[in-house]
Formats: sequence, C-alpha cells, structure tokens
Amino acid sequence: MSSNQPNQIPQEAFDWYDQYAHGDIDRRTFLARLASLGIGGALAGFGTGVLLPDYALAEQVSFNDPEIKASFQLFESPNGHAEGRGYLVTPRALEGKGPSVLVVHENRGLNPYIKDVARRLAKAGFVAFAPDALHPVGGYPGNDDDGRSLQRSLDRDKIEQDFIAAAYFLKHHELSSGKLGVVGFCFGGYISNMLAATIPTVIDAAVPFYGTSASADLIPQIQCPLMLQFGELDQRVNASWPAYEEALKAINANYQAYVYPAANHGFHNDSTGRFDETAASLAWSRTVAFFNQHLTS
Repeated sequence: MSSNQPNQIPQEAFDWYDQYAHGDIDRRTFLARLASLGIGGALAGFGTGVLLPDYALAEQVSFNDPEIKASFQLFESPNGHAEGRGYLVTPRALEGKGPSVLVVHENRGLNPYIKDVARRLAKAGFVAFAPDALHPVGGYPGNDDDGRSLQRSLDRDKIEQDFIAAAYFLKHHELSSGKLGVVGFCFGGYISNMLAATIPTVIDAAVPFYGTSASADLIPQIQCPLMLQFGELDQRVNASWPAYEEALKAINANYQAYVYPAANHGFHNDSTGRFDETAASLAWSRTVAFFNQHLTS
C-alpha cells in the first residue's frame, strides 16, 4: 500500500493535526487553521479525507482471512474498571502454545487500524490481543472524535491498570507460551514503556512507536529489551527522548532506537496522510524480527 499523502500538504497541517489529535486544539480550530493555508478546493480533502482517518485504507489482513481466528475476550481488572474486553487473534495453524503480543491503541480506543495490526501479528505467527480502553463506556464508538472524548473522560490510572491486567491475562492465556511482547502506538507507545517499567517480570520485549516514557522513578525497573520507533518530524514526542535515553543508559538497558527520516507522528498508521510507506514497512519488519528474536527462543 502506498502513502495517501499528497505532495502539496504543508508540514504545518500535519503539526496541527497532531495538536488536534492530542487534545491541544479543538476540531474547529484545527479546520480554521487549515483554511488559513489558502490551498483552495483541495482543502476540504485535507481535513476530511487525508489528515483524518479513512479506515478502509488500513485493512491489510481481512477479518475473514482463513489463516487467522479472531474473537473478543473479557478479562478481569480488579484495580482498573473491574472488567476489560479485547480483540484476540490467533494463527489457525497454531499447535499448542505460541508467543503472544499485546497491542495497545492510540488515544481513541480500539479502532479498525489497531484491529488490523493485531491481525498482522497473528499472520506472523503470534497470539495477539488488543484491549479496548473504552470498554467501560461501551467500546470504540465508531469514530475517532468521540473516541478521544470518551478516553479523556476515563480515569487515566484505571486505564493503565486495565492494560496491566490485560498483560497478565495474555501472559497466562491457555494459548500463550508465557513469552509476552507489547507494541503500542502514540498513547499505546507510552503504555508500552509504562508496562515494561511497571511489570518488568511480565513483559519480555517492548516496541513503543512514538511514545513517551514511563515516569522517571519507574524507568530503573525496566528489564526487557526495547525497540523504540520515532518519526523525525514528531517534535512533541522526540523532545522527551534525550532524557529517556539518558535514563536507559544509566541502567545499562538493552535498547535500540530508530528515527525514520521525514516521517511524522503516526507514520505507521496507514489510514491517514501521515502514513509513510517506506518507514512503516521498515519499522514493522524490524518489529516482527525483534519479537521473533526475544519471544520465540
């Protein structure tokens, strides 16, 4: 699949979208700033068909793919919202138990793109589980604007506890070999870092995509290998990386970090114009190889 980013979209539009997606500006302000660029008739497409997601573009693995089996599973979360729910995808060819990977969504719930990432992992031979932080309020509502609002309405500490509970659920699932990785995007990148630091004996490998670190007091607890993925143009997240890297060096952490040239925040998400096919393909191949190295041996 190729990027759907027209060459004429200015970088400011992507920067403003990042602010909008993370709640720093509202939708009206975002669209007003786009209008200020004065790009004529194509502008409407920037706001609604390019920068904003089109999830039909993101399906790389059909939910009907004969090589996988998908279902929804409930799990207990006594320190979170009492109960969680997630999307479990397994390889049909799995015999016995297999390595597992927790997939953590962005700041808007379990949208179709994240479901597809779980299916991609199952196609690669992993037991994948993608929880929905919005389960306590009815689940992902079908659009990202409402999803963001719902996620902001929930207690952040309880959301984190739900993902901790999901990690334990998957680690001890009957289909899991006991080797557990985590991959997450944006907010999910933060959760990946947080899980590696908070439950270090549970997480065996973590791949945060453009995510900020766990709190400084938790970083020294990290034990698992990390692969950190960044977009060169992602000023907001990248600003926090030097301090995080120093903290990782201080504990002699096993980490590797990649910065993808000219890539924006969200470059792996193939439903929007931020998608960078070259960076996403390379980052994903590295991710799968990393999990194969640390979860299958």
